[in-house]
Amino acid sequence: MAKIYNIIIPLSFLGLWISSMVSKDIEIFFGFILIFTFGILHGSNDILLIDTISNNKKTYPFIRVITTYLLTVFISVFVFYFMPLLALILFIAFSAFHFGQQHWEHHNLEVSEILKRIYYFLYGMLILNLLFIFNTTEVIEIVISITNYEIKNNSIFFLLTVFGVLYLLIASFIAYKSNSFKSKILIELFYLIVFSIIFKVSSLIWGFTLYFILWHSIPSLYEQILFIYGNFNSKNLLKYCKTALPYWIISIIGIVIVYFILKNEKLFFAIFFSFIAAVTFPHTIVINKLFSNKKTQPNK
Repeated sequence: MAKIYNIIIPLSFLGLWISSMVSKDIEIFFGFILIFTFGILHGSNDILLIDTISNNKKTYPFIRVITTYLLTVFISVFVFYFMPLLALILFIAFSAFHFGQQHWEHHNLEVSEILKRIYYFLYGMLILNLLFIFNTTEVIEIVISITNYEIKNNSIFFLLTVFGVLYLLIASFIAYKSNSFKSKILIELFYLIVFSIIFKVSSLIWGFTLYFILWHSIPSLYEQILFIYGNFNSKNLLKYCKTALPYWIISIIGIVIVYFILKNEKLFFAIFFSFIAAVTFPHTIVINKLFSNKKTQPNK
């Protein structure tokens, strides 16, 4: 994973350079292109992951797996339509845990599983609140378009303060317990500074894109390919992409249809984030199962 980060860091600064050279509209355009490619691709192989995780293939036949997965997506869409505020809160919570788990799961934190999961959630919430605090106007507009509920600037600052303090408390306790964690404090502080600079300089969509693609999707793709095929190389990457292609195409067709039906910008952003959320819920569960399964299996 260290080799992946050695690539991600210079790409992050390249993203900052792009942000300084182009307009906000072009940032958003490039952001959607990356999200529709790498972003959706990294979650397109959940069915294959479920099949790989399952030790007894008869217990999880393909039709049952895909039916359960699609049902979860449809329930998510239903909740977003009828209870958008609740759905948005759940989306942020699931995303926070998912981001935190992906970033920290390969580290040995030397604490209980419950404390690890609390830490994953708080780390993810810290990242998301940093993104929100530097783009409050855009965040407020999107929340209004999704929920018709207007949040205040000071509410976003309050959330950042609360989750920041909770994160520091849990991180301090883990640092006290774990020498492995203490050895990573400086580099992780550097990462947080990089994230803050990206979120400050970029628009909401571009800042989210740089984190979501570079710091989440690419490491996730690496972990998934390593888990499925036992080794990360160009051949296995191509195999992964070929398997994911049908699901990726279906996802793209869905969002294109939504775009042509709802061309209003604010409404489209609302549907776009709802679409991402609907896919995030089952994907988070699958990836959590992947990491749990890795702990019970010998290294490939």
